[in-house]
Amino acid sequence: MSERVMPSRTDGLITLGAADALWVEMTAGSAVPTASGAFTRPPAHPRAGYVLLGGRVVATVRASGGQWSVPEAEVRRAAAELNAVRMDRQDLVRIGPFRAAPGQERDEETPLRWRRRLTEEPREPGGPERAARREAVRPYHLAGIDWRRILVERTRDGTRPTWWLPRAVVRLLDAAEHAETRWVRAARTRRASAAATEPPSHPRQAPEPSHPQQAPDTDDGRTTNPEGRTAPPRPYNGELTGQLYSVLSRKPGTSRRMAGWACAVCRTAPAAVLDHCHEHGYVRAPVCQSCNTQERPDHLYSNDIRVANRYTRLFHTDADHWLRHWHRCPGCRARTTLPLPHLAAWTAHTACRSLRPTHPASRGRAPCGVLRVSWTGSQNAPRSCLLTVAVDFCPSGEHRVLARVPYREAAERFRVWLAETAPAVAAAAGPDRLDGLPAEIRPVIADTSGEGLALF
Repeated sequence: MSERVMPSRTDGLITLGAADALWVEMTAGSAVPTASGAFTRPPAHPRAGYVLLGGRVVATVRASGGQWSVPEAEVRRAAAELNAVRMDRQDLVRIGPFRAAPGQERDEETPLRWRRRLTEEPREPGGPERAARREAVRPYHLAGIDWRRILVERTRDGTRPTWWLPRAVVRLLDAAEHAETRWVRAARTRRASAAATEPPSHPRQAPEPSHPQQAPDTDDGRTTNPEGRTAPPRPYNGELTGQLYSVLSRKPGTSRRMAGWACAVCRTAPAAVLDHCHEHGYVRAPVCQSCNTQERPDHLYSNDIRVANRYTRLFHTDADHWLRHWHRCPGCRARTTLPLPHLAAWTAHTACRSLRPTHPASRGRAPCGVLRVSWTGSQNAPRSCLLTVAVDFCPSGEHRVLARVPYREAAERFRVWLAETAPAVAAAAGPDRLDGLPAEIRPVIADTSGEGLALF
């Protein structure tokens, strides 16, 4: 290790330049790529009193002589936490672009806003000169992570490109934004308390337009409230049951209130999205960005879904959690079904699993091609709605239709499977289960395409 990152100071503080070098050296073998300049390049702002490293808030301190420094131990803790993250580069989450919901960022308090930064197309039109000007102001890193090295671009014919990041990195950046939000709130409260208790007879210097210089020193990476106690997200206990998304999403302060909950699905990450049923309009629960993206159907068109490997988690590995979550919608629970895109994916992935052909592979046999399901009609007219399960990109050049399943048959198969897979969920469903249902069920509304599933 170089002398630059081995300070001899007794107070444990190192300069920002030394912290940059230490961060790069300590994370050289991390699965998540990191960037130099984590303390000195935008969007890092040490004068705000903190710097984000991975999912941790690291305090910055103005040492003697006016030089900004950071505790070396905190940098090492952040590096150790990042090194422990395991990343699957094939497990991707779409981060944009999405059509923004009205007032989506109205109540945001965190300066990071990493999704807002990254959903702008990395390639700017208008020639190299304009791109160079944009390059000068665009952040090189986010929370010390070099996002450009892992950003994946996908382009379909005739459509705009979409941007994807590994799920582990999405969770990490969500945690960083959540920690920063709590830091900002605690700092604002401390400043207000100090202003209220300071005697008016003593003149005081105008405060810097920044956050406090000292940070709570915690070992678990969580920020603290003004009283010094840790404030993890509280569990969601059905407080929004039966409420309509169209009404709740327009209430001032809803996103701030939602940020206090833990994700209702994984129960670990902080909630960031208000998930709702696109057929009945009811709120399901607050969820984190990663879980919200995981459940979003992979639409090719408005009535066509590509059945990805992640459906194994939704319908097999974590089926009980997801079924409970989907049936938080009173409409789906009363009908004992799923929204049409989810029901179509279940039909292709589970009900028609035995119909999918296989081909010889290096290790036995592999499923044929890519599974896809489309439908004609809609759930509004169940008699005429038909699901078609097919295989694309067959290695032998075939494109075959595996099955055509009427909507009513698919719904009945799902009810039988639900009773076997999640008996508790099935027992709480059905038109005769009126507990907790609104007095008047909302009519079924047309489903929107995957591009329009806006993040709240």
